[in-house]
Amino acid sequence: MTTRWLITGGAGFVGSHLAEALLERGDEVCVLDDLSTGTARNVAAVRHHPRFQFHVDSVTNVPLLSELVDYADIVVHLAAAVGVKLIVESPVRTIETNIRGTEVVLAAAAKKKKRVLVASTSEVYGKSQQLPFREDQDLVLGPSIKGRWSYAASKLIDEFLALAYWKEKRLPTTVVRLFNTVGPRQTGQYGMVIPNFVRQALANEPISVFGDGHQSRCFCHVRDVIGAIERLCRSDKSVGEVFNIGSYEEVTILQLAQRVKLLTESSSPIELVPYEKAYEEGFEDMFRRVPDIAKVNACVGFQPSAKLDEILKDVIAFHRSEAISRSRPPSAQ
Repeated sequence: MTTRWLITGGAGFVGSHLAEALLERGDEVCVLDDLSTGTARNVAAVRHHPRFQFHVDSVTNVPLLSELVDYADIVVHLAAAVGVKLIVESPVRTIETNIRGTEVVLAAAAKKKKRVLVASTSEVYGKSQQLPFREDQDLVLGPSIKGRWSYAASKLIDEFLALAYWKEKRLPTTVVRLFNTVGPRQTGQYGMVIPNFVRQALANEPISVFGDGHQSRCFCHVRDVIGAIERLCRSDKSVGEVFNIGSYEEVTILQLAQRVKLLTESSSPIELVPYEKAYEEGFEDMFRRVPDIAKVNACVGFQPSAKLDEILKDVIAFHRSEAISRSRPPSAQ
């Protein structure tokens, strides 16, 4: 039986990959995106697919959203302000976009009892040093005077809303906390580290490592992430629950820069950039970010399949193909 999906933020990095995968499985997909951070180019390959709809509009357009929710069997809410750079520069937009958008989606879905998955972030773990991060542990955010934590706080409100809708209104909701999802089509425009490193390395520019580079992350291929999202949406066991989705292959940012330089055969120097120069004075970062994925594994059998080198090679290949595409004259494209 064909499933009808609504993906808010579906022209973004994760959403566009999810849309393609669902269409390949024979489902119907409707995307709603205002293109503030996503791009129509991400869905160009499926733009004219007979089972694909694309609406360029805000998730806060209540009449349109209500109509699209009515069409859908499952709603995947990915629309959000994303990226550390955007969060630091536009805290009002971050808070309003994240909270208001989720309010509207949940309210519309509740009227028809439509299944909803809300995307949250590993940022909600804040400054916790209890590793690996587990879904039921305490969360430790910085002070409100540090705008950097506004994103985590707004996404945490999204989580509370989604779970409250399940508890009070019996709306079947699931929350996923995404950990450093990476792959082709991800832009470095909003501070995403791997596409920025790859772009700099391919141009033989200095690779900019913020801080001392000893902070560590675990990177997960978007292909693995969208597989987990789909399976969670189809599982009754995931309703009313929060799940980490990520990899447990930990690497420091300095090691990551060295790896990118090696794989691209770049002559780029690696340059350490103080946080206050990269973002703002007093900027606080998460020193380590490592997920416990036992819960999502127990629920839907999730295990990340792509290792870091495979992820990096995919991103490098994508950026090289993009460079070739841009260098061609318009008549050759």
